[in-house]
Amino acid sequence: MLTILQKYFPSLTTIQCNQFEKLPELYKEWNEKINVISRKDIDELMERHVLHALAIAKIITFKSGANIMDLGTGGGFPGIPLAIMFPETNFLLVDSIGKKIKVAQAVADSLSLTNVNTIHERAEKIDEEFDFVVSRAVAPLSDLVDWSDKKFFKMYNHLYKNGIFCLKGGDLKEELKPFEKKVKTWEISDFFEEEFFIGKKVVYLKMI
Repeated sequence: MLTILQKYFPSLTTIQCNQFEKLPELYKEWNEKINVISRKDIDELMERHVLHALAIAKIITFKSGANIMDLGTGGGFPGIPLAIMFPETNFLLVDSIGKKIKVAQAVADSLSLTNVNTIHERAEKIDEEFDFVVSRAVAPLSDLVDWSDKKFFKMYNHLYKNGIFCLKGGDLKEELKPFEKKVKTWEISDFFEEEFFIGKKVVYLKMI
């Protein structure tokens, strides 16, 4: 199961490999109690959820000590895979649905991810500042902007200025139009050759 990750991230450490390897079983167990991943996707977890989340890691390397909020994390995506990939970066996983956060916290605990905290709350109520917000939520970019507005440090120390990295698919022309001067997109199929990624994108929006 790890092969697909090692194909694109050959420098994963033994600890990272062990953590990633545990994800399918953990999510299968939890999915039987609380449905956080569609039944048709649970057997394709590594490709459709874990590798998909890691598309963000093909674009940016989060630095040690950086603070990232995963907005609308659901059962922990993209936050959990990114937290494994960047063990020195702090991740706050946020969701307004309590049972989903319960799963995300349980998975983080099972993997001993000390760089992950979770909170059952609406994102706009979070009173903290971050370097970046990540999201795989289906909400329009304008909503993500509203929910995360004024939550970014004014100083930045990454290749990209502090802002939002989200995973999206389909025709985004109209959705991105209001932000065209501050937005950048990448086709995930440029990084990963699996058919699932055709038409899927990483979208970055500068927020400072």
